[in-house]
Amino acid sequence: MDIPGRLLARPLSPGLWLLNRTQPPALEILVRGVELETAEFAGLNIEWRESGVVLRLSSATQNTEIQARSAIVHEPRPRLYEGLPLAEFDAATKRFWRWIFRIVRIPGGRYLLRTLARRSRPNA
Repeated sequence: MDIPGRLLARPLSPGLWLLNRTQPPALEILVRGVELETAEFAGLNIEWRESGVVLRLSSATQNTEIQARSAIVHEPRPRLYEGLPLAEFDAATKRFWRWIFRIVRIPGGRYLLRTLARRSRPNA
């Protein structure tokens, strides 16, 4: 996987690094099991293997190949759920739940709701 663009690396803990792409589209790469010497890169190539991950880092002065334990690429998608057919409440349902939560907040409201719920159940 080739990742072009300027990347900044910062250590999170020993052996754990976070690489951020500075230009859009945003991208984060979490790399485990490696110590990096440079904090800025011009590009990155990731190759996943059975034994781990090979990172090919290019900077202004040199190209480096590093072996790591794992690499996770995260691409934030701000409109990820936009195309999914998710359930939405209509106006009447929203009004009903607003009333329920108002009643629950008043002292004794829980007990009132419990009593009303018991009375509305059919006898089984």
